[in-house]
Amino acid sequence: MRSDDPAQWQLTPTEAVALQRHLAPRVLTDDRFGTIRRVAGIDAGFPASGTLTRVAVVVMSFPDLEVLEEIVVERPTRFPYVPGLLSFREVPVMLDALANLAVEPDVVLCDGHGLAHPRRIGSASHLGLAAGIPTVGVAKSCLVGRFDDPGERRGDWSPLAHRAERIGAVLRTRSKVRPVFVSSGHCVSLTNAINLVLDCAPRFRLPELIRAADKLASS
Repeated sequence: MRSDDPAQWQLTPTEAVALQRHLAPRVLTDDRFGTIRRVAGIDAGFPASGTLTRVAVVVMSFPDLEVLEEIVVERPTRFPYVPGLLSFREVPVMLDALANLAVEPDVVLCDGHGLAHPRRIGSASHLGLAAGIPTVGVAKSCLVGRFDDPGERRGDWSPLAHRAERIGAVLRTRSKVRPVFVSSGHCVSLTNAINLVLDCAPRFRLPELIRAADKLASS
């Protein structure tokens, strides 16, 4: 897995916004992957009052969702907390974690947003570009956009729209349970992002691999 120039992470918030605007047109929202045999969930936590960034990655087989590998990486936090710029806190450490995997995933599900971002490049999209890997954003709450509540059954979804553009889906992964916010990260269409999230969430609201990564990142 490749990483972009490390200098891109040594930015002021104003410079980071400018970089997002520069990178956003490079995000691909059509399918650029083959047969999926391994999927990964990735999440970031911030222990020690936010001075550390802890990233966990859990790789599972697909579609049976058996754990193949788990890894946790901690690094000093280098970027302040700024809404809309979380990727500059998370993605550098995510790249380190992915680079240390022995088992390379075919697609990565990120606990966060992809295209469903004010500048169309949330952490899932930024990670996909920087790592050169297909990614999907799966968030617990809405960052930007308008939507109608989806139906109450598992698999029901409604469009998430912003500025007359469909940027994601509000997806019910469990009947009568709060939905999640799914968006293309990089090289995965919204249709297949929805299908993949449902396939990876057979029992709970969140995909199994993101639940596992969240637990490791928060421990």
